[in-house]
Amino acid sequence: MNRKLAETLASADKPTETWTSLDGSTALVLPYGGRILGLFAPESERNFFWTHPALDAAETARAFYQSAEWHNSGGDRTWLAPEVDFFFPNFPKLDPYWQPREFDPGNYRVEQLNGSMVLTNRFTYKLSRSQQTVDLEVSKRLTPAPNPLRNLDCAERLSFAGYTLHTRLAFGDGKAGPVQVGLWSLLQFPHGGEMLFPTFSKATITTFFGQIDAGDLSIGPHMVRYMMRAQGEHKLGLQAAVVIGRVGYLHSEGADSCLVIRNFSVNPSGDYVDVPWTEPDCAGFAIEACNVNSHLGSFSELEYHVPAIGGPGGERACEDASQVWAFRGRREDILEAARMLISSDV
Repeated sequence: MNRKLAETLASADKPTETWTSLDGSTALVLPYGGRILGLFAPESERNFFWTHPALDAAETARAFYQSAEWHNSGGDRTWLAPEVDFFFPNFPKLDPYWQPREFDPGNYRVEQLNGSMVLTNRFTYKLSRSQQTVDLEVSKRLTPAPNPLRNLDCAERLSFAGYTLHTRLAFGDGKAGPVQVGLWSLLQFPHGGEMLFPTFSKATITTFFGQIDAGDLSIGPHMVRYMMRAQGEHKLGLQAAVVIGRVGYLHSEGADSCLVIRNFSVNPSGDYVDVPWTEPDCAGFAIEACNVNSHLGSFSELEYHVPAIGGPGGERACEDASQVWAFRGRREDILEAARMLISSDV
């Protein structure tokens, strides 16, 4: 684990917690924001995730957290959808865009329970379109995720780290709310890599914002490949009907290559309520990818959604579980792992 990062955060009055799996995988958890800020293979200090460069030193970290800007520390975080209801207080006007401090950073409390770590945050929020106020509770629990390649020869040639994240969303009063809201998980990686989306059939890509260069996007019969290397800010989405619940991010790290995979459930019968900013009637998106290389930082973001709760006849709560599997090693070995776990088209 990267002790320097933990020490820097402590000096900025943002203490961390450490969770370690039986296989030696270590997660650095930042209760401020409820984030899994780092993931480390056994005896390694190299983070598989992106963190804000302000966290490289104590002085800049303190200035960052004392500023009025949104504190995007990095790593794996949980937001709520629809974005147009939570992040645009004057929707359909797209200005301002405001990251709700009620759930980022929120006010997460941390508990250690039987070898797992649990973070819980409860809050109220007024949604922009309906003007309804919702009382919500988000909880997150970390448990192990054994190496999916552990019974294969290639596992010996790759370093591995992983975890399972169990996330629960519930209406705080125990009753289904009048509007639909859904869990939204976002994972940030170093910029400049390639996102790999296996699909059941040829997908149609929807651009949420920005203009994605045609040379950065490849759409095959069973695979979408997105080179996340452009300047600016760009985002695309894929709908639940065609996607497989597994996405990988492939990038170089010096002489090594890294592959990080998120494995999650997709239910095309569920209500996926996130929508493009200018097309609020276009729903059904289970997976999104955001390329950021701007004043906000330089990172590639993998996002997935969970079917919403609430609304007429809706559920009062939902629970989701996903795995993060991270590998580092020679490029040829990493590509072999990608072909086994994502698609033979890699």
